[in-house]
Amino acid sequence: MNTIQRGKMGENIAEEYLKKKGYLTVDRGWRSRFGELDLILKNSEYLVFVEVKLRKNASFAFAREYVSKTKQNKLRATANLWLSCHRISLQPRFDVVEVYIAHEGATPEINHLENAF
Repeated sequence: MNTIQRGKMGENIAEEYLKKKGYLTVDRGWRSRFGELDLILKNSEYLVFVEVKLRKNASFAFAREYVSKTKQNKLRATANLWLSCHRISLQPRFDVVEVYIAHEGATPEINHLENAF
């Protein structure tokens, strides 16, 4: 499985997890010149821009540590562009979902960090 396929697998796992928590999918993989928004979901209060990080394990570093200040700024810029194209009255929020899965077919460990930055 290549990097793109693993990334999509992580996004699918995160999306299903969040749907079970009551979130509704608004958009996926929205791209701008600044970067990509993995998932955009909503609940009754928030429009949630979700950055998904997939890793085999956290032995080297937590997946959330790969969402650097530079990455956060790119995500904010991309979210602002998305918001300028869509009329949504919900308060925006940025979450990170860490997905740890040792190998394909293994049960994933999922950590959802609300309002991560």
